[in-house]
Amino acid sequence: MSEKNHRRGGSPNVKGYSEAGASEVRRALKGFIARSGSPTEDIDWNNYTLRQRGRMLYMASPIATSAINTNRTKVVGTGLTLKSAIDRVLLGLSPEAAKVWQRLTESEFAMWSGKKGNCDATGVNNFEGLQQLALKAWLMSGDVFPLFKRYNPSLINPYSLRIHLIEADRVSTPSDYGSAAVPSPRFTDGINPDTENNVHDGVEVDSNGMIVAYHIRNTYPNQITAETTKWTRVEAYGAKTGLPNMLHVMDSERPDQYRGVTYLAQVIEPLLQLRRYTESELMAALVQSFFTAWITTKTDPTEIPMNETGSGDVVGVPGEQPNDVSASPNEYEMAPGTVNHLEDGEEITFGNPNIPTSGFDSFVKAICRLVGAALELPYDVLIKEYNASYSASRAALLEAWEAFKMRRKWFVDDFCQPIYEVWLAEAVARGRIKAPGFFDDPRIRAAWCSARWIGPVQGQLDPSKEAKAAIMTVDRGFKTHEQITRELGGGDWEANVEQLKLENEKLLEAGGGKYMATLGENESEGSESGA
Repeated sequence: MSEKNHRRGGSPNVKGYSEAGASEVRRALKGFIARSGSPTEDIDWNNYTLRQRGRMLYMASPIATSAINTNRTKVVGTGLTLKSAIDRVLLGLSPEAAKVWQRLTESEFAMWSGKKGNCDATGVNNFEGLQQLALKAWLMSGDVFPLFKRYNPSLINPYSLRIHLIEADRVSTPSDYGSAAVPSPRFTDGINPDTENNVHDGVEVDSNGMIVAYHIRNTYPNQITAETTKWTRVEAYGAKTGLPNMLHVMDSERPDQYRGVTYLAQVIEPLLQLRRYTESELMAALVQSFFTAWITTKTDPTEIPMNETGSGDVVGVPGEQPNDVSASPNEYEMAPGTVNHLEDGEEITFGNPNIPTSGFDSFVKAICRLVGAALELPYDVLIKEYNASYSASRAALLEAWEAFKMRRKWFVDDFCQPIYEVWLAEAVARGRIKAPGFFDDPRIRAAWCSARWIGPVQGQLDPSKEAKAAIMTVDRGFKTHEQITRELGGGDWEANVEQLKLENEKLLEAGGGKYMATLGENESEGSESGA
């Protein structure tokens, strides 16, 4: 028996998935012909269309806007803050010396990152703003490319480093790198004639598959401009320093993938259809609300009984305005409380559509649940509707928070931490920060660069319950004070203790210590009696 007949079930020995998901004879699967190619074929050749559609849905679909903006708010929020965490044991520093170095470095970084003109090559955003923009660009377009530029230091900014965010569209394969074998209308792949490296949609890789350079065009694909399109090749890493010249923020979904896919890729169709459905329902409801009356009559149409709309014929004087819709006998206007005359023999009949339909709300919710599941955003979080029980709402927040934490980790690794390390290298080279052995040993360098990035914390439905649970976990040793502080407030426990110490000393000096103790006792007694 031939292989073809065997695969089609001609053999009685067909086994395993041949009788399940791989079956070609079952009625439900006969038309399910799935073919997958390389990541270049499946992703790069379709990425142009996906980017444009994802971007347009963000602009026009409220659900898509909510999905991306919710991630922006929860992952980055007002900005991820640097918290230096050097390996003091490896560096041979005492706890006090390590704390002093960390605070000085955080202060120096805040000086550079806090002003728009200091860190942003365009002068539009500070570092927190760059984080928000980079995250939205990543989710909307699939990837974003922070480019490191160097400017002359000044009296108010002693650093040369600037960040220029390059949008996904501008990283593409130069037109003269082409290959006739690419069957895509959107040019994606090619070969660099100077290096003979493959270029995948603007990302150049060597024979081992390692990214070695990026190709940036000076114009956008659909930009209307008289400027000639040119490409600039930017090496991924500096030949002398080994530092990155350009970063690539993306989420990989397949091996050998070099370009990201928009966050909305898997839900483009349902989002588009949901938008069309809601628009049609809205238009039908709007038309129904007009209550327009239509009258067939042989009387003079100039004898209008009421509510003429537009700038049509008035007391027999024809309208002559170019946008005068009432002047045309073939056009009719609808507006609230309008009475329109029809010509002799004309008649218009409207039904009662009962808009919105009875299943509108449940249908929209069902689609939003499917979209939210694909985007790792529970319905409650996606729609911002917390009408379920406390337990259900908390479960939704916890589920969403897992995805937010994951994306924050990716974003820190691809954006925040590399930028901090490049900045710190310049700070040490200029002598503004002392870090012995920084340029001598990669291990020592990594110890100096170690850091945490503090961002928005998980929301709380009942702060009292959350606080009690935190106290229990600390009392049982499941978590530390520092962990709980980061989770509940995103702060620094040691800094909080020092601040509380100062505040308590001031309260004692002001005579408030006794009052606080009494208040604590009363609250304790009240809680016990209430229990």
